[in-house]
Amino acid sequence: MKLLLWRAFGVLLMLTALAVPLARAPDRAVETLVARWAPPPSDFIEVKGQIVHLRDEGPRDDPAPIVLLHGTSASLHTWEGWAAALKGQRRVIRFDLPGFGLTGPFAGRYAPDDYRGDTLARFTLDVMDALQVRQAVLGGNSLGGEVAWRVASLAPERVERLVLVDASGHRFEPDELPLGFRLARLPVVSRLSEWFLLRGVVASSLHSVYGDPSRITHELVDRYYELALREGNRRALGLRMQQLEMGQHVDRLGRLAMPALILWGGRDRLIPPATAQQFTRDIPGSRLVVLPALGHVPQEEDPATSVQPVKEFLGLR
Repeated sequence: MKLLLWRAFGVLLMLTALAVPLARAPDRAVETLVARWAPPPSDFIEVKGQIVHLRDEGPRDDPAPIVLLHGTSASLHTWEGWAAALKGQRRVIRFDLPGFGLTGPFAGRYAPDDYRGDTLARFTLDVMDALQVRQAVLGGNSLGGEVAWRVASLAPERVERLVLVDASGHRFEPDELPLGFRLARLPVVSRLSEWFLLRGVVASSLHSVYGDPSRITHELVDRYYELALREGNRRALGLRMQQLEMGQHVDRLGRLAMPALILWGGRDRLIPPATAQQFTRDIPGSRLVVLPALGHVPQEEDPATSVQPVKEFLGLR
């Protein structure tokens, strides 16, 4: 029996030795990612010393541009379908939040390592200032939704309308937490993930947030995987997961007076649809639309279906 155990242990060591080189994924310099993930109309601007990756499309005379904020581990690409549907009539601005996409970790005049909701909200206001956007229709998914309602509570005069898509902020119990998030919440594993990342972990995490995983393509997995490797992003994700503020400051929602659309995927297993009811109750006069077949990222999973309630909310054709 002891001989069998030693042999099994030996096999495990050999498999581990083979797996580690395959899983090793060092940080990639942002310059190596730009050609594939930042072709036109992508642009880079400087905001208080922070270089920000953004896309700004549509008519420049729009008095209240649509500003779209992505969720944790995502990027401005998650809004591609919505931007295509809206930019013919409205100016549409989307950018990578610090710690994600090609923007990368906080730098310049910003305090490093602070990825709390209000910090990201103030950064969003700084981007709007840099683009001379005095007032916007502000929309966000997941973390981006939380940042959006925090902006609206900190500077209500800057937000004409609010669109929350499977937004975070309230306390909730996930039906299924993506594998990548589970690993990022473990301090030791999170540090290890700064050097090692399996593409399968990214694919598994996407399966958790899509209502219909058959919609996930190889290019989609490539995008999430490669942008996660942007230097500093994996460390920032670990910090963000440690700085979650579920339930904090949600009392501000009751003070929001602008029109608000609450849009939710009926198959969201990360932030259950019951949370949408909480947002609807908390924000006076808000309207709830549930998309039964979609998951946590409806704007990415089915842009045509998910953007339709937004167009109606904005009075667009």
